[in-house]
Amino acid sequence: MNRTPPLLDDFDRKILAIVQRDNQVPHRKISEEVNLSVPAIARRLQRLRKEGVIAADASILRPEWVGVPLTIIVHVTVENEAIEQLDEIRARFLACPQVQQCYYVTGDIDFILIMATRDMQEYEALTRTLFFESGNVRRFRTFVAMERIKASLAVTL
Repeated sequence: MNRTPPLLDDFDRKILAIVQRDNQVPHRKISEEVNLSVPAIARRLQRLRKEGVIAADASILRPEWVGVPLTIIVHVTVENEAIEQLDEIRARFLACPQVQQCYYVTGDIDFILIMATRDMQEYEALTRTLFFESGNVRRFRTFVAMERIKASLAVTL
């Protein structure tokens, strides 16, 4: 998706800063903080969603409170970097619900995955399907997070 990003003015940026902290803030409160009318806030938010600037409205869960306490970072190096092979492995990672984030990166490794699992047994089963049985993985390195210091997808505006 190589679309030109929409132009954002200062009002848009202020609104985005507020809703990325808490997307439940009432339009009235945003209106007071940004100094625009409530209908203007509603129109701008609707446009920002339609244009894809706001990619999703979601609740952030505490994984350990819902039985998914393990955060695992995996470095993956592929065997073959042909486009079809890379597309297949991207699709595999995208389809796996335990993969929270996936980055195709430069350097000695090809992908970095951030995964959330219930336990090491679940992760071991995933390694079989994602890395061993499906092919095109030369090697992978696993890092188990001992403590979550910060987890955010917030963008500095």
